[in-house]
Amino acid sequence: MEDDLKPRFIQSLQRNNDQIREDRARTIGADSELIYRRRVEDIVLKIKRLEREQEALIDISPLDRNSLTFADFQPEAFVQKDIEYSLTLRNLNIQLEVAVKRFEYLFGKAF
Repeated sequence: MEDDLKPRFIQSLQRNNDQIREDRARTIGADSELIYRRRVEDIVLKIKRLEREQEALIDISPLDRNSLTFADFQPEAFVQKDIEYSLTLRNLNIQLEVAVKRFEYLFGKAF
């Protein structure tokens, strides 16, 4: 009965080169795919947050519901911030497009 038991360590030592390479390739591939997927998801999250922040810029509601006075609105600051958000969003969308294409190419899976 003891002859039937093969410890994992001994089995590992007896593996051939192809088996070792395949195991390493699977491990490296799985780790890389997971990290790549997370990176793409992070870009998506950044885009969503920035879009919300950009929309919040145009909220110039009155100070209260009975007031006709708007919150301190500074047109120059608004324009500057809106352009910054727009450029950042453009760059993030380009990054997202490139990252998704590369993910699909590298891992053979649709994102």
